[in-house]
Amino acid sequence: MKKANMRTKKNKKTLVLSVLSFFIVLAMCTSVAAVSDYYSNKSAGLKVSVMPKDTVIDFDIPNKEPEPEISEKAYTLLNDMTVEEKVYQMFMITPEQLLSTSSTVTSSGSSTKTAIETYPVGGVIYFGANIKNPTQCTDMISNLQSYSKTPLFIAVDEEGGSVARIGNNENMGTTQFPNMGNIENADEAYNVGYTIGTEIKQFGFNLDFAPVADVDSNPNNTVIGNRAFSSDPNTAAEYVAAAVKGFNDAGMLCTLKHFPGHGDTDTDTHYGYAEVTKTLDELKECELLPFQSGVKAGADFVMLGHLAAPKITGDTIPASLSKPLIDLLRNEVGFNGIVITDAMRMDAIVDDYYSDEAAILAVQAGVDVILMPNNFKKASTGVINAVKDGTISEERINQSVLKILQKKIDSGIIK
Repeated sequence: MKKANMRTKKNKKTLVLSVLSFFIVLAMCTSVAAVSDYYSNKSAGLKVSVMPKDTVIDFDIPNKEPEPEISEKAYTLLNDMTVEEKVYQMFMITPEQLLSTSSTVTSSGSSTKTAIETYPVGGVIYFGANIKNPTQCTDMISNLQSYSKTPLFIAVDEEGGSVARIGNNENMGTTQFPNMGNIENADEAYNVGYTIGTEIKQFGFNLDFAPVADVDSNPNNTVIGNRAFSSDPNTAAEYVAAAVKGFNDAGMLCTLKHFPGHGDTDTDTHYGYAEVTKTLDELKECELLPFQSGVKAGADFVMLGHLAAPKITGDTIPASLSKPLIDLLRNEVGFNGIVITDAMRMDAIVDDYYSDEAAILAVQAGVDVILMPNNFKKASTGVINAVKDGTISEERINQSVLKILQKKIDSGIIK
């Protein structure tokens, strides 16, 4: 009897091992097939993306913002939108992209009206070449807004100093500020935010891609430098919070950039791959501090840099396409506002991703607004098709569009 029991146990053990072996072999065959497909696509000249593994990061959530309360008005507006209209709300483009023209746009007329009705994007960004004088600028923006079914975010890069599309145009008559690295105290930082916000609002702008929340901690950095407030993270954090309060008091939506911090890189994402080489603990001690203070002060947007952080995520995927890094922003920094990419036509993206591929990956990662894709029509069509074929759920789109609509309602853009 005892031997029979032992034989039964042995048979059961053999059966379990056989089953386990079967599944292991099956998994190996699947992996080989996937790798084979990957390299077959590569050899055929197709760009392919491997979605990152779910990366588990141990987050602290010190002062996470409450989730934004969505109003009945926002839901009503959402429910009145088609899938296409919802997806377009998640794009912010130049007027040239809207009109599909290589000529610089300096007015909004019948062509603009037709374009915004066809492609009802969530926002438009203007650059220095689009802006000539106060009357021209005001009329251009006012006409564009009048043509749009859903009022638009009208954005500009107006940091002060070297990056000031309006301030560096003497015809506009606005205040010219030095680079932010020359600001000496928090009161001056507040004044920069308040003055810029007040002055550009009169022309019809409602969103500024400022202040810079990077820390100027690497002397070899060629893109940030004294655009940042300081090389000291605590000073930068204090000044960023003050600037955000200034923008808030001026009634101007503002943006912290470039998460998770572009100040300690030695390459420029405009021209190719760039990475943050720090660990999460090192980021917490430096780069994340200005973002945390800016979020607590009430920043409306955070702009993702096209920056990889391999010591955090274990891959070389840029933050603009990285769910782990967007989770870091949401959970560690505590930001629940609108997450926007840096311009998607930068080489750091274009070198490795097609426009539709990058847009789909960004949405899957948790981005709310895609800024200036290299090919807007291809990018927007790609996301629309991804929703229709189930690659991206409509619920995922709704999450971002509700945030966008609610921000427009709260800021008075939507009356």
